[in-house]
Amino acid sequence: MKRTEIRLAGEGGQGLILAGIILAEAAAVYDGANAVQTQSYGPESRGGASKAEVIISEDEIDYPKVNRPDILLVMSQLAHDKYIGDLRPGGTLIADTSNVTPRAPEGARVFELPLTDISVNTTGRAIAANIVALGALVAATGVVSKDAIEKAVAARVPAGTVEVNLRALNAGMEVVRRPATGSGDAH
Repeated sequence: MKRTEIRLAGEGGQGLILAGIILAEAAAVYDGANAVQTQSYGPESRGGASKAEVIISEDEIDYPKVNRPDILLVMSQLAHDKYIGDLRPGGTLIADTSNVTPRAPEGARVFELPLTDISVNTTGRAIAANIVALGALVAATGVVSKDAIEKAVAARVPAGTVEVNLRALNAGMEVVRRPATGSGDAH
């Protein structure tokens, strides 16, 4: 495995910091890879810019910042517009079309998925969209194993919400595996 740089970006309140922590734990604790996770967010707890970055590698990670993500997940238009130019040529863009109209660079692998809508349809709430997004990201990229992400989600989400979060995770995985039907298209 080479070094894989991942940026999860959106607005405060979408749970992307937690998603980044879960992804890094899936890689390091359950898959045995090296991983580092960093985060930043605006002064507003909800509605401001938010991003989590994860680097996963078999080798030591000597620099913990993401410069040119191999994988970019965007869950708000502002995050898309701010970070789309950073995506590595040939990288993977996963865009929540519930909130984003993506404009992908040529050569990018693009997954246009209504992640927030899937969360509402699967769990009755938008709050699990970050977990739906993790499922989609793992299914689209294979950056961590299905077993590792399931264990990391179960270990990290609030007590009493494990079942609903695993349902959200699996819904995200399934939308990527399903043949294209207008939503969930990979270009």
